[in-house]
Amino acid sequence: MTIETICQHIVPASQSAMELAQKRWNSIAKPLGSLGLLEVEIIRMAGMFGTAQIPVLKPAVIAMCADNGVVAEGVTQTGQEVTAIVTENMSSRDTSVCRMARRAGATVFPVDIGVAVPLQGEHILQKNIRRGTGNIAIEPAMTRQEAEAAILVGIELVGDLKAQGYNLIATGEMGIGNTTTSAAIAAVLLGIEPQVVTGRGAGLSDQGLVRKIDAITRAIAVNQPDPSDAIDVVSKVGGLDLAGLAGVFLGGAYHHIPVLVDGVISMAAALVAAEICPTAKDYMVGSHASAEPAGALFVDALGLKPFLFAGMRLGEGTGAVAVMPILDMALAVYDEMSTFDDIEIEAYQENPQ
Repeated sequence: MTIETICQHIVPASQSAMELAQKRWNSIAKPLGSLGLLEVEIIRMAGMFGTAQIPVLKPAVIAMCADNGVVAEGVTQTGQEVTAIVTENMSSRDTSVCRMARRAGATVFPVDIGVAVPLQGEHILQKNIRRGTGNIAIEPAMTRQEAEAAILVGIELVGDLKAQGYNLIATGEMGIGNTTTSAAIAAVLLGIEPQVVTGRGAGLSDQGLVRKIDAITRAIAVNQPDPSDAIDVVSKVGGLDLAGLAGVFLGGAYHHIPVLVDGVISMAAALVAAEICPTAKDYMVGSHASAEPAGALFVDALGLKPFLFAGMRLGEGTGAVAVMPILDMALAVYDEMSTFDDIEIEAYQENPQ
């Protein structure tokens, strides 16, 4: 199917399921709303699944891995070769997100969607569209057709994982230079100057930050991305990891599966997906507030409510994975807690006189 066809089949989260989930929370023997955001997001997840009987969660991490030609502009502290190294380490389960996912009971699926060199690793999903993108400071990152192909990869992967029983997806990534492309997308889609949305990424010096802002400014001037066309934006100043993740968000909405938004790269991809299909926001769950400058702006634009304010900026999906145990604990109360009727005490009222 085409992206357009997928979007035509995406429907809003079920209001009736959310109303039933709210009634369930109100019946549980505790003060009304006392678990705050935990209750809110479980209610939203009921709407995503279309039932107040939320299934046992089987979580996965889709980590889109790709190289970005803009590293040639000196916008990163490390070289492009690190993308391949870390992606292969994901396959051997030896990265931060893999260690965290093991504790959270989640499976990590690293995806080569655009790494510059061929990769080895039994767990790597080989979905390469092209071997790295163009340098956005002087040319488009990719063609529109390549961007659409990457989006479709993300959509299809969610369907594949659903068929394997996975029903909660965290969005992760690996790609040296992708805080640059994310900032470029933020500048275009949010209509904000590059210097406002650009941060130091993995630890740039003052001079490096100046180069990064300059590269983004030139990228926008050279490529003239259309803010009203998110696919045009991601193809011209984005990256294959971002396009693939945008597809994951669209796939979650299409398949009625909650998708956890991670940090600023994941948020940029989520905004692309929301611009393509606004209803996709119904199926996004916030995880943490990124420490990157664009993070708070993305949170506001997407209407996310992060669970964690921990100053995280690692990427890989680590923030999203950190929230998985919180959701599990919320479901334990939602599913297992006694009701007011069970313990024969008077229920709390919303507006007591």
